[in-house]
Amino acid sequence: MLEQRIEQHFIDSADLKYQAAQVLSKPIVAAVQAILASVTSGGKVLACGNGGSAADAQHFAAEFVGRYERERPELAAIALTVDTSIITAIANDYNFDLIFSKQVRALGGAGDVLLALSTSGNSANVLAAIEAAHEREMTVVALTGRSGGKIASVLRETDVHICVPHERTARIQEVHLLVLHCICDGVDAQLLGDPDSSA
Repeated sequence: MLEQRIEQHFIDSADLKYQAAQVLSKPIVAAVQAILASVTSGGKVLACGNGGSAADAQHFAAEFVGRYERERPELAAIALTVDTSIITAIANDYNFDLIFSKQVRALGGAGDVLLALSTSGNSANVLAAIEAAHEREMTVVALTGRSGGKIASVLRETDVHICVPHERTARIQEVHLLVLHCICDGVDAQLLGDPDSSA
């Protein structure tokens, strides 16, 4: 019984990834282009999210600053989820909804990218971060799920929306991680060339 349940999780995850590949490939390309344009002109990526999305933001920053699969120069990325002193001070002195937006205003500038993760698309602190990014003339790359929630309505034409067409948080998060790996791989391929190409 439990084995069948576990096997079904694998099947459901694989099915969603297969179905989402065609839908998400174009916005992922747009995200790669936006991030590449930023980091190659001296910009940086600020990443934020809550819970599992916070972990994804940190995962992305680690692969950008360190490396993904190949050696390359360091790329600038900061996870806004990791400084407990900043987060707790802002949450305590102001409001938890401001923990990311105040950091975006302090650290972000024109030409930077905000990587905003929210499976529901309704996280108030992520929405506030997007507003702050727009004030700073940053491009937003938003990873959401379901119908995109409130985030879908605040994004600009110059932003990128990668919305996983599913209702279940766990499945959305699994695809978000794959999307982040695709972004890292796409940036590396543009910077270093395609290692799988025979040319």
